[in-house]
Amino acid sequence: MRRGWTLVEMIVVIAITGILMSLLLPAIQTARESARRMNCESNLRQIGLGLQNYHAAHRSLPPGCLEWRPFRGSPARKHFAWSAMLLPYLEQANLHARINFGVPYDSPINAEAAKVPVAIYLCPSVPERKTMRGRTDYGGLYGQRITTRTETNNGVFIYDEAFSFRDITDGLTTTMAVAEDVGSPDGEWINGNNVFEQSGGINDPRVWKGDNEIRSKHRGGAVVVFCCARTKFLSNSTDRGVLAALITRASGDLVHE
Repeated sequence: MRRGWTLVEMIVVIAITGILMSLLLPAIQTARESARRMNCESNLRQIGLGLQNYHAAHRSLPPGCLEWRPFRGSPARKHFAWSAMLLPYLEQANLHARINFGVPYDSPINAEAAKVPVAIYLCPSVPERKTMRGRTDYGGLYGQRITTRTETNNGVFIYDEAFSFRDITDGLTTTMAVAEDVGSPDGEWINGNNVFEQSGGINDPRVWKGDNEIRSKHRGGAVVVFCCARTKFLSNSTDRGVLAALITRASGDLVHE
């Protein structure tokens, strides 16, 4: 005659199962986040290659913002982001063709195209959030004000000016182009405010949440892409002086990562 499970045996089995699950769950979560971070790095690598191809076609990078519109500025200013101009070089030529660059980015004419999500601009570690237009988790580096408070338009994506690689005299391999900018109030791929000045460290809790900064949902740091299209995961402990030097395009800094 088969003997059934006793209550004590069932409790022991459930307890062992619970212990095993508690041990395995962090490992599973870590593995999943590792995969998401790799996907994020792949996105930024593709953006870097897109910038290389854009430069090959136009002999310059796109401007950070085309016809920048300041706060309370004329609504006739078009205010298109570099990330909108890059679309054909990210296999998004059809979406690019739907945008009317002859009118402002927020014109009703562009409303439907602007809502389209672009997967390559989305970090998989970032929870879905509502935005008026298609979200992006990556911002262009306008400059840094970590070590300077004047002439902070020292990055590669500034307003209404397009730089060629020869203008980036600090070197393509040591000058960042784009970085994670998670939770940005201006995080829309078509919006010309999708550029930022870095004022603190990476994932710096002391920096005002309303500022665009290098922020991520990855543990311990954030992913960036350089002008040469290489990506790097920069730790939260990255020296702020080193970070500032990696952002500037022509400051004559010697950088040791």
